[in-house]
Amino acid sequence: MFNARLSELNDYPFQRLADLLAPISARANVPPIVMSVGDPQHQPPAFAAEVIARASDRWNDYPPLAGTPEFRAAAAGWLERRYNLKSQTIDRDTQVTPVAGTREGLFQAALLAVTRGEGRAWRPVALMPNPCYQIYFGAAVMAGAEPRFMPATKDTGFMPDLDAVPADLLAQCEIMYLCNPGNPQGACAPLAYLTRAIELAREHDFLLVIDECYAEIYSDAAAPTGGIEAAMAQGGGLDNLLLFHSLSKRSSAAGMRSGFAVGSANTIERFNRLRSFACAATPRPVLEAAAALWNDDAHAALTRARYRAKIDLAQRVLGDRFGFYRPQGGFFLWLDVGDGEQAAKKLWAEAAIRTLPGAYLTKPDGRGTNSGTPYIRVALVHDLETIETGLTRLARVL
Repeated sequence: MFNARLSELNDYPFQRLADLLAPISARANVPPIVMSVGDPQHQPPAFAAEVIARASDRWNDYPPLAGTPEFRAAAAGWLERRYNLKSQTIDRDTQVTPVAGTREGLFQAALLAVTRGEGRAWRPVALMPNPCYQIYFGAAVMAGAEPRFMPATKDTGFMPDLDAVPADLLAQCEIMYLCNPGNPQGACAPLAYLTRAIELAREHDFLLVIDECYAEIYSDAAAPTGGIEAAMAQGGGLDNLLLFHSLSKRSSAAGMRSGFAVGSANTIERFNRLRSFACAATPRPVLEAAAALWNDDAHAALTRARYRAKIDLAQRVLGDRFGFYRPQGGFFLWLDVGDGEQAAKKLWAEAAIRTLPGAYLTKPDGRGTNSGTPYIRVALVHDLETIETGLTRLARVL
């Protein structure tokens, strides 16, 4: 009576971690530190709660699926500021729509793009980085596509080598996921890379989905290039492109479950048709608070400075050990510790530090080799004192 595709879904990474560490007692007499999950520990700006409180008389309203004009204007305005676009580049009424967190939108993008494939001898393909956010994989499976993984290793600059994707997979591809800046490795795609991805999407007529939820968290002075910049520079508008942005990391507002998608009017119209059957629309008070957050860049700059300080601290504590490098974007460390699972167990038992084995974010290749096996992912989401304590313990134990 249940969908047979559920059997193709592997356990969620954090459930695998819980199972791995369940038989192990954490070191006593030291407070445990969870560095496995990317939950921001800063509070969002206080004005967000104030806006929600002022709009409390709207909780009895069914929220509008496509958001309010004010929300769409705030999202489009932020895109134009962040990516140096001309004013009104984005049609705020037809090219932007809210999502209840980008997880929902990223999952539904596969339902939007993947066809049933009647009359064809092959199953539609969904291309995605390896390692990747597990939602890409789950979305592809449940939409009926075959997940195919593009290695994103140190040898490829931690981004997939698009020119290495076989022609037959591109011909069968109906959706490609990219994450920029990347999770977990923190690599940022340059303009030429994003331009090439858009060229492939249009040449082979698949939907290119770029997850840009870490776009405001970066180490360098220059902000990472976005898919919308590449699309506008190339011409053709946002055809074959769907971009996702979120307040979870930018504004430390993960609990608001608020983000947005931007694409061509044609894509957003179809996306909203699907969402009208399948989504939880964002409540009006949350839309009002979200609009206020997208309109304010000062708090995002402060958040970015906080994460830069954490990366600086990690560099001082770890130096050149464990293959440390400064991630260009995001707030994760991707550390080469030889065996991620063994390291995770050792860190929990001897240091009460919880980290995520890299193999839990990575799929084995055709030879059965999992490129994530040597790594652990470490989330730098706590205050500086806690991070210094955690990384000092980590370095001592490993």
